[in-house]
Amino acid sequence: MNTIFISKNGDEIERTACEIYTRVMWYHRPVSSFNIWKKSEFYSRIYFKQQECVTINNTNLEFSKKYCC
Repeated sequence: MNTIFISKNGDEIERTACEIYTRVMWYHRPVSSFNIWKKSEFYSRIYFKQQECVTINNTNLEFSKKYCC
């Protein structure tokens, strides 16, 4: 299935739709097969970022060293 998009320059670009899959209970399933509520939950997910956790963990460690026994 091809779709026409308009670029920032105003050019028409023909593109092919991409199917998005997600893991559901040990197997992969296309998001397009989800109902409207499950799709909204999928697109509103916040993904884990390891760097942010390392920063938070270091802050907790400094706090523990300063205020705990």
